[in-house]
Amino acid sequence: MTNMPYKPCKIVFALFLALCPMPHALAQETDDSLNTLELPEGMQTQEIDSLLASWQTSKFLLFDENCESTGENPEYDAETYARRLRRLPNIIDMPYNNVVQKYIDLYSGRLRQSVAVLLGMGNFYNPIFEEALESYQLPLELRYLPIIESALNPTAVSRAGAVGLWQFMIGTGKQYGLEVTSLIDERRDPIKASYAAAHYLHDLYAIFGDWTLVIASYNCGPNNVNKAIKRAGGSKDYWTIYPYLPAETRGYVPAFIAANYIMNYYCDHNICPVNTKLPQGTDTLQISRNIYMERIAELTGISRDELRALNPQYRTSLIPGESHICTLRLPTAAINTFIEAGDSIYAPVPEIQTVPDVPMTAPARRRGRGRSRSGGGGTTVTVRKGDTLSDIASRNRTTVAKIKSLNGIKGTYIYTGQKIRVN
Repeated sequence: MTNMPYKPCKIVFALFLALCPMPHALAQETDDSLNTLELPEGMQTQEIDSLLASWQTSKFLLFDENCESTGENPEYDAETYARRLRRLPNIIDMPYNNVVQKYIDLYSGRLRQSVAVLLGMGNFYNPIFEEALESYQLPLELRYLPIIESALNPTAVSRAGAVGLWQFMIGTGKQYGLEVTSLIDERRDPIKASYAAAHYLHDLYAIFGDWTLVIASYNCGPNNVNKAIKRAGGSKDYWTIYPYLPAETRGYVPAFIAANYIMNYYCDHNICPVNTKLPQGTDTLQISRNIYMERIAELTGISRDELRALNPQYRTSLIPGESHICTLRLPTAAINTFIEAGDSIYAPVPEIQTVPDVPMTAPARRRGRGRSRSGGGGTTVTVRKGDTLSDIASRNRTTVAKIKSLNGIKGTYIYTGQKIRVN
């Protein structure tokens, strides 16, 4: 981001209540413990780099070279930060203290360019988050949780194996209706995962009745929060149980508060949001037959990258509609093209070279490799469910280029049950 003269920007707030609770303070918090607080995994370098490499970012986000900002990060006194947090139209308590300040400094300093990108990405995802949260009557400020969970990357994977914008583990995801198989991972689906997250947050509030404890338990699980409550003598105040929480969770709530601060007061820190060119409208179709993204791309003119970005829940190019009804999201302009294609969109790419099939030998059948010898001396294999050309080439000690040449295959499209010559 280039450094340019500062241009003031306007932020609209709800009416400020004159009587606000005094901010909490951490008892005996030392400088050493502040220095050991962990940066939330979603805001670490690798997740930001992954976001910057995503299709949405390259397609719809543009750094604004005309943004009038000095790039300087002004400092304010503690009362200014506390007053700004009190002015936010939030239900969740947003106290100011030295731990919150640490994360505000991170977001407004070292991570300021990341914040610029996240502000742009928020234009994609905030409407989805807000609709899901509203459906469960939850505070809308929770829309900033995915910032510290995943850096707004729908395909993010944590060190522990949590996946998606809301970072669901497999067990919790399945508990809240998200399908996870070898072909589908609905934790990556922005809409379904957002509703699952809202449901989960709603259930956590029913347990704790306190939003800061809900946020903490979303990070480390309700069992760890209950253990901290017991160790703190039964107190259910987050800042009292703070020393007894896991290290990452101790920074999680302050990071959430700081995210709310920076996403509203970025202008006061001379951060220029990345410009957003909103994508064209999209709609969904219900698919009841197997279909490959390559075939959809071929008949609709949509790039495969766009299809994968619009449908991140599919782990391969196969949409397995035969196993159950699957959702396919397409640009609105492509919906009619898809429908008009009729059954042809499901049809396999015609084989240019046909190789007769003959019974397998007994050893080959025992190995389950699906190989057969053709009358012409070549060997064919049967494409398994989920196979790619690379998989077949590796299993048969050949190359993708040779398989494509032998079978007259253009592109990478193959289908389950197809007979392919491998030598």
